[in-house]
Amino acid sequence: QVQLVESGGGLVQAGGSLRLSCVASGRTFSSTSMGWFRQAPGKEREFVAAIGWSGPSTYYANSVKDRFTISRDNAKNTVYLQMNTLKAEDTAVYYCAAKTVGLTSAQTLRIMGAYGYWGQGTQVTVSS
Repeated sequence: QVQLVESGGGLVQAGGSLRLSCVASGRTFSSTSMGWFRQAPGKEREFVAAIGWSGPSTYYANSVKDRFTISRDNAKNTVYLQMNTLKAEDTAVYYCAAKTVGLTSAQTLRIMGAYGYWGQGTQVTVSS
């Protein structure tokens, strides 16, 4: 079992920044790949970013590449999502997810079904 708790969401003006955090418990964090997904009102949940367990490999959706940065601190069991130059279209509930089994690749980490554990989500609202 893995428990995930997100924080850091809020209201920000377009062009601003936020940093989301996700604290994991219940399993050796260093062997767990982590991802961030988001869901806007009336839309399906979509991939945002992911980071592998074995090293610095990171993956991003095209819509956030060069604006968002995913990182992890294994000593704190925490994964972060630094979001810069925020746009109104970034408004969504952001979810942290953990992948503990199976292949870890650029393709699988973009798939919701590859993740077995999810946090409760944190709201990010960007005003234009």
